[in-house]
Amino acid sequence: MKYKNTTKSGSVRFIIFKEGGVWYGVALEFNIVEEGDNREEVMHSLLKAIQGYVKTAQKLKMRPMPLNQKSDKEYEDMWNNLEEEKIENKNNEIIFGRTLIQPY
Repeated sequence: MKYKNTTKSGSVRFIIFKEGGVWYGVALEFNIVEEGDNREEVMHSLLKAIQGYVKTAQKLKMRPMPLNQKSDKEYEDMWNNLEEEKIENKNNEIIFGRTLIQPY
């Protein structure tokens, strides 16, 4: 089976959003969720979590499966709606994109 992500390359989709008074950050392929008081804190925390996850996978010489998890339906639907511009992004309260997996 061919995997999109390996310990040497790939990308991870992420979404940063505010719900109620709390900011959340999600790394879809890794099923990592971070929360915090502001967008910048959550973005920093999520990127650190992604980096730590990949470093651990590299150190343990893990197979690619943990780097290619099926994401939670709620977040997958949110991603698809954001890409199709079905979600109104008032005040830029949602950030989404991809970050690259690189060897450390």
